[in-house]
Amino acid sequence: MNESTHPAPPSQPRRVGRPAGSRTGHSPAREQILKAARRQFAQGSYSATTVRAIAAEAGVNPALVIHHFGSKRDLFVATLHVPANLHQQIADLIRTDAADMGHRLARLYLGLWQDPVTRAPIAAMVRSVISDTEATEAFGQFMTAALVGPVVAAMGRDQPQLRISLVASQLIGMAIGRHILGITPLAKAEVDHLVACIAPVLQHYLTDPLPTPPR
Repeated sequence: MNESTHPAPPSQPRRVGRPAGSRTGHSPAREQILKAARRQFAQGSYSATTVRAIAAEAGVNPALVIHHFGSKRDLFVATLHVPANLHQQIADLIRTDAADMGHRLARLYLGLWQDPVTRAPIAAMVRSVISDTEATEAFGQFMTAALVGPVVAAMGRDQPQLRISLVASQLIGMAIGRHILGITPLAKAEVDHLVACIAPVLQHYLTDPLPTPPR
């Protein structure tokens, strides 16, 4: 019998309620959710922003938000993954000279705060970390997993977790003073000047020997 006469195998049934695209895809609904979440988080605090409100603005069911992002905390972290090529920027960064890493990391981080698209969700998260444990964990996840952690790992030095914490605390503290509290003259300093000021400290944390921890 000719193969063309065989009936086609039945197609696999589509899971009910599962939209086209995955959590890591770029479906229109996912992008609408991200857009709504960035605006909601930027306007208010983390704790005051709800999945239901984000879903309502995006025009989707709240269950679809959870489907794409898992939780409000994961959605919060996802709003920080801008620019879209942040991971590529980090990859390019760690391929450069380790002796200049503090300078390059400082410029990359300050650049996130200079970009209006990136600044709003980061500022919203930083405003929330003092009073909301979940927001603190989300921001820590962003700083360690997406930004500082890969750089420290590439340096291959001892006490990597301590180095990550030291670098992250330096960057977060500067951002709070400059963009949240508006402390002058920190708030009015030029980016190039700030980079020159904090780069040596970051370089020390990234590559220089650290004191041996007590037994």
